[in-house]
Amino acid sequence: MIRVRRLSHSFGAEPVLKDVSFFLEKGDFVFLSGPSGAGKTTLLRILYAALPLQAGEAAVAGINLSRLPASRVPLLRRQVGVVFQDFKILPRRSVEQNIALPLEIRGLAPKHIERRVMAVSRALGLQDRIRLKCGELSGGEQQRVAIARAFVVNPKVLLADEPTGNLDQELAYRLMELFKQFQAYGATVLFATHSEDLMRRHPGAYSMRLEQGRITAADWPGAGVFADGTSRADAGDLAGRTARAHPVGVAFPNTRAYPSGGLYPDDSAYRSGRPARAGPDARDDRLPPHDRLPAGGRLSADEDLLPDLPRHRR
Repeated sequence: MIRVRRLSHSFGAEPVLKDVSFFLEKGDFVFLSGPSGAGKTTLLRILYAALPLQAGEAAVAGINLSRLPASRVPLLRRQVGVVFQDFKILPRRSVEQNIALPLEIRGLAPKHIERRVMAVSRALGLQDRIRLKCGELSGGEQQRVAIARAFVVNPKVLLADEPTGNLDQELAYRLMELFKQFQAYGATVLFATHSEDLMRRHPGAYSMRLEQGRITAADWPGAGVFADGTSRADAGDLAGRTARAHPVGVAFPNTRAYPSGGLYPDDSAYRSGRPARAGPDARDDRLPPHDRLPAGGRLSADEDLLPDLPRHRR
C-alpha cells in the first residue's frame, strides 16, 4: 500500500531525508517517531504529493509518485486521508461544511454525504457543534474537525502528523481507538507522534524512528536499518543481501523478493506471508443493517462504506 525506496529530500543545501526505504501492506499500522526536525512531516508531505519526489522511488495506494503529473494528484488524494499538524480547516465555514468538503469534491450524493458526516461527527463528539463556524471552536475542537475530514472519505491510507497534539488525554485515547478501527477495516496507517503513551496503547502496531533524516530503528521486515547508515527495503535486496549489511535495528525473517524484481510487485503473484484483513465489503455482518451491502452485489465506488464507528461518550 505504501512503498518507498532510497528516498532523499533536501531544502536548498540542507538534506532532510536521507536514503529512506520501507514498505507497508494493507492494514499495517506504523508509529513514526523521532525528534523535531527529523524529517517526519517532510516524509508525510511527500507521500501526499504536497512536496515533489526529488530522489528515490515511492508509491502510495498503487499510484507511482515518481511519474505523477499534477493533473493526477487529486486521484491520489481520493485514496489518502491526511490529518495535518496545522489543521488546514476553513474557519468561515461550518463544522459540517468542512467535514463534507472532500465528499462534495468527490461527487457523492447528498444523502451519502449527510450519513457519513453525521457518523464521523458522532464518533468524535462534534454532533452538537455541527452548525458552528470552525473559527468559533477551540483548538482541540478544530483538530477533531480535521480528523473527521480525513476519516470521512474512508481512505485506503491514513497519514497523521501529530494528530493528538491539541487533545486531552481521554480524547487522544479515543482517537487512537478510531484509528485502530479503520486499520481493522483494511486502512494502512502512518501515524507520526512523540507520545510513547499512545504507542504503548497499540502494542500490535509497528514503529519506525527517524533521526537526522535517516531510519535509525524499525521493528518489522518492511523497513531496513543498516550499520552503514543506509536503508534498503526493496525486497530483492532484503531477501539475499541483509547478512552483508549488518542490520542494527531489525531482522528480516521470511522476506520474499517481488516476482517483478522491483518496487512494484505483480499483485496477482505476490504474497506477503501475512493474513489478509477483511474490508467492510467482505465482513458486512459487522456493519449496522442500513450499511450492509445489497444482496449479491457491491456498492459502487462513490458509495463505499465507513467502518461501524462507535459514538463519542461524554
